Amino acid sequence: MRYTDLELLEKIRLGEDSGIEWKEIRLSGDRVMGPDPNDLADQIASFANTRGGLLVLGVDDKTKGVLGIPLDKLEAVERTIKEICVDKLRPALETVDIFRRELPDASGLRKAILQVEITRSLFLHDSPGGTYTRVGSSKRRMSPDLKLRMQMQRSQARIIRFDETLLHEARLTDLDKDLVERFRTDRSDTAREAFMRKLGIAGQDEEGGWHPTLSGILLCSKAPQEWHKGAFIQAVAYAGTEVDPAVEGGVYQLDAEDITGPLDHQIVAASQFVRRNSKVAATKDAGRTDKPEYDTAVIFEALVNAVVHRDYSIQGSKVRLRMFADRLELYVPGALVNTLDLDSIEYRQVSRNDTIASLLSKVPVDDRLRGNTTRSTYMDRRGEGAGIIMKRTEQLAGRPAVYRLLGDDELMLTIPKAVA
Repeated sequence: MRYTDLELLEKIRLGEDSGIEWKEIRLSGDRVMGPDPNDLADQIASFANTRGGLLVLGVDDKTKGVLGIPLDKLEAVERTIKEICVDKLRPALETVDIFRRELPDASGLRKAILQVEITRSLFLHDSPGGTYTRVGSSKRRMSPDLKLRMQMQRSQARIIRFDETLLHEARLTDLDKDLVERFRTDRSDTAREAFMRKLGIAGQDEEGGWHPTLSGILLCSKAPQEWHKGAFIQAVAYAGTEVDPAVEGGVYQLDAEDITGPLDHQIVAASQFVRRNSKVAATKDAGRTDKPEYDTAVIFEALVNAVVHRDYSIQGSKVRLRMFADRLELYVPGALVNTLDLDSIEYRQVSRNDTIASLLSKVPVDDRLRGNTTRSTYMDRRGEGAGIIMKRTEQLAGRPAVYRLLGDDELMLTIPKAVA
């Protein structure tokens, strides 16, 4: 959020969005008379509760003109912002940085403003108007369901990851013995419960009862969707470039499958779905070479990332795989993890579900996928997946794969199809 003068002025000219808001400051002596402190608290909380953002003070809300703040009043305005963060937010917000800078007004005269940088908080903050999230250019009051889910996400991030939670309605007998035993090594505990606890497959509740964890169900149950309704991949191949039931000939879906089973089995089946709905074209160059529509290594990485890094706290959502005549789309429940953003997704390694990632790093890649990856297991924990997806897609298709955030709870990956 460290913009140059020209970049910040351009952002202001284009208008407020999910990451930036500005306010005119009205003063009476050293007192800030406007905007309303409660409104400021609501705006600050909405950024902290979502993905963070930038609040620029000293800009006209309607005309977008730089009005500035008198130099001798900057300290008073800064103090007011700090007091709002401490006194009007519950819990108090500590992660706010305030910077003094100058911007030129319409006549070119440089005027002082305050740039308030708000990062995504590890806590969910209530403000005077309620509990807000940031949607587009405005704040929106959270529904009770969204608030509960976001509180759960944040508490799990601070204390225990969601994939480590116990499923109290499930029993150890619900785990498939062979799927559990594939994780055993010569150094594993002989006692089954101790072995599963160490791997994060199972644990004990307050009364001493043993239950599978979410990770245990996802990797060691043949039907994980019985306990998590969204634990599957919904795959559809369409005839055209859009979802259009009125397509000529009346056949708009070429293939469809709900892919279930343990996560590694889902990766195999989804890869096979893509393969059977893809073609391999032969080039006309001397020597004839075959050119696939999609790089199999890219599909492998995309599917592994989808099942490993999705947000399993969103119970009603599943991973959606859509194939069109010109592209493949993958929809993954959940926003980006912690401080990860779209600009850094290619270079950084951040895991939402460490236990799932750890377990998949111990599972040998199925023989049916041997040509899809050079890995020996499904995860290598090096954070190279997104980079492979971006680079190899551009090499094959001449266009890059594109990640997009859809609202606050879904990540979309578009992989263009290679044309012969």
